[in-house]
Amino acid sequence: MSRFGKFPVFALLLALAALAAALFGALHNQISYSVGPSYFEDYKFAQFGTDPGMAPRLAAAVVGAQASWWMGALVGLPAFLYGLVAVPRNASYLAAGIGAIGLVVILATFAAVAGLLGGIIVTATGWLDASLTLPDGVDPTEFLRAGFMHDASYIGGGLGAILAFWPMRRARQIDAARHAQQTQAPE
Repeated sequence: MSRFGKFPVFALLLALAALAAALFGALHNQISYSVGPSYFEDYKFAQFGTDPGMAPRLAAAVVGAQASWWMGALVGLPAFLYGLVAVPRNASYLAAGIGAIGLVVILATFAAVAGLLGGIIVTATGWLDASLTLPDGVDPTEFLRAGFMHDASYIGGGLGAILAFWPMRRARQIDAARHAQQTQAPE
């Protein structure tokens, strides 16, 4: 173990989680732009101060990265702190952290798909028409499809903060078993 212990791994995991979230946001916005360009062109681009001369798909990717990078670090922080204390080996800690990031990305992806389906259902049925107030100038169908997709992916990421503990806990158990096996006296 280095003189800094597992702190470099902790910092690396936070950076990887932020990078994974930024990439997720950029790719996510390519899909949500396809189902709701008005959500971006009439709402998000202005909200994020995107250069009007930028290509819309690139602007959507930039907005996605800006809107989500912080979520990766925030979602990973509790599990990474737990692993910093609980997982004995650096290699196990790093592997568990990467696994946690992957699990959160998968959960956020499934949540985004569920959100898109929810947006499609809500626009097709009009279930929430009376209770929703949308920003002026947006296409309601596009806004709800893309908006539900975005909100659901944030919810999925938030739930991922809980799921991210599982790889850390598993790494701790494996390291403890490995240590117990190594310290057993030969018979």
